[in-house]
Amino acid sequence: MSNLDSVAGYKDVVTGSHQAPADTPGAAQIRAASAPELKTLAAVAVGTLVIAALYFGQEVLIPITLAVMLSFVLSPVVNFLQRLRLWRAPAVIITVLTALGVLGLVATLIGSQAASLTANAPQYAQTIEAKVQGVQGFAVSRLASITKQLGSGKPAKPAALTAAGPGLDGRRAAPSSTRKPVPVQVVSDGASPFAIAKTVLSPILGPLETTVLVLIVAIFVLMQKEDLRDRFIRVFGSSDLHRTTRAMDDAGQRLSKYFLSQFAVNSCFGVVIGLGLWAIGIPSPAMWGIMAGLLRFVPYIGSFLAIVAPAALGAAVDPGWTMVIEVVALFVVVEVLAGYVVEPLLYGHSTGLSPASVIVSAIFWSWLWGPIGLIMSTPLTLCLVVMGRHVKSLEFFDVLLGDRPALTPVESFYQRILANNPDEALAQAETLLTDRSLTDYYDGVVLEGLKLAVEDQARGTIDQAGAVRMARTMLSVIDDLRPSVTQAEPSAPTVNAICVAGPGPFDDAVTAMLAQLLGQRGVEARRILNEATSRENIAMLDVAGIDVIAISYLEVTGSPAQLRYLVRRLRERAPTARIIVGLWPQGEAVMSDAAIQSMLGADRYVGSLADAVVEIAKSTSNTAAAAA
Repeated sequence: MSNLDSVAGYKDVVTGSHQAPADTPGAAQIRAASAPELKTLAAVAVGTLVIAALYFGQEVLIPITLAVMLSFVLSPVVNFLQRLRLWRAPAVIITVLTALGVLGLVATLIGSQAASLTANAPQYAQTIEAKVQGVQGFAVSRLASITKQLGSGKPAKPAALTAAGPGLDGRRAAPSSTRKPVPVQVVSDGASPFAIAKTVLSPILGPLETTVLVLIVAIFVLMQKEDLRDRFIRVFGSSDLHRTTRAMDDAGQRLSKYFLSQFAVNSCFGVVIGLGLWAIGIPSPAMWGIMAGLLRFVPYIGSFLAIVAPAALGAAVDPGWTMVIEVVALFVVVEVLAGYVVEPLLYGHSTGLSPASVIVSAIFWSWLWGPIGLIMSTPLTLCLVVMGRHVKSLEFFDVLLGDRPALTPVESFYQRILANNPDEALAQAETLLTDRSLTDYYDGVVLEGLKLAVEDQARGTIDQAGAVRMARTMLSVIDDLRPSVTQAEPSAPTVNAICVAGPGPFDDAVTAMLAQLLGQRGVEARRILNEATSRENIAMLDVAGIDVIAISYLEVTGSPAQLRYLVRRLRERAPTARIIVGLWPQGEAVMSDAAIQSMLGADRYVGSLADAVVEIAKSTSNTAAAAA
């Protein structure tokens, strides 16, 4: 194999841009896009069946789901008791009985507090009625005042006087004809005690049955947790135990952290609200505190729903509006502290879900399972996101519902350049430059994005005009980044260097980046277009006093002889200059750098802008030493 062919083969690996001619036997051809109709229809059919099963099977699925969620909450308690040398069965029984006792205590407290409100219900109704009449009187007086200003100056008559006053013809309306009383006969229905008991207990039997099922399933899940995990892995992930185990551990840790953190925060929220309502003077403050803590499990709107009942009760107790204002202020202050101070300190700002997905999932699960679905919407959606992060076929859940960026920084940069949107590209660059250097941004984001552009151009998806437009956008972004770049410590001597662009449409943008980075190091660099180094124009190229020549090649398609002869022409024009060739971006090397340098005739080969800057800085020190 000749040296020229070796360089071409190396560059094919580096850039992945080499393509065999179309008429070459065995040349790789671009596959035609497969029709996705059958796959799409199958996915839609499966999704429809799953949603239908969730809807029609909610009587079975809701208790099971609640039991699994409850097991995530109780599992840390069971593990704690086991660490105290207690067997698993007694630990599970004690934990479940304790949880059941807490639920019974809460239900009893809510019932007693609600019963205490019924004694003063007539008084509350009178206060509310008086306030409603006051509001109506104020509204009527304001309406009469506005009518008087806009009309003929005569105030409008009240509706009651108009109805009782004369008719349109000046006569009073005739009284309605006397109606005959309807006879009413009271008949005993002869209801049996069994029917009365059924009427009284029927509203209680449904929730009680669900509670019993949830507790039974939760006990089973806690007792057989490891066995259920092994069976799940056997059914769904025996071919990839590592990925399945990671997915299950990730889901378990996220859900346990979410539930425990939310339970702690919401419990404290309810306690603070209850104490605050007691201090304000709202009747039954414990009940409203418990309801506030429970409603806060509803994302975004739970706290606002919890305000309604205490505020209405405050309006019924207080003849004025002071209590209502105090209740609203209490909820707002406590919610702000819980949402923006306590929660970020406790478990971070995010649960792994985007804000839009939380709202959409709340609407979806509420439609599917009602109020219970609204409360469970966030953990259920979190399970889907975790599955999407570990199961390739369900990755769309992570993309649609997760909080991770949909595009990588490289893809995001390329999309903005492709859309000819330099403002968004500049905004993204300024954001990324807050935690990385300009050199890292150019090497890790821009050069990788330009590599995607080169690959698309080689496939024919970007024409020459589009490539020129993208290069112009890229140059605009580089130029705008110049004022925001902090100057690094300059090297002691200044060396004259030129940055020569390759023949590709994006090579000039790379030379602009290199010249900018050299300017940060105190190196005076001049950009040279590829046309200025052609055979016809090389003689007019000013290389007086040039110590370093850096050649930027983003791609070498076909034969790299053009690059080899360009190095030879520059060597003849500036025999004392040090020539550095950059093939961007650096890929998997199949040859040593020394072999590539020898084949190209260059003094040094580099694969990144950082290496190019270092080499030119090294030439600076060598030039200074030689001059001394």
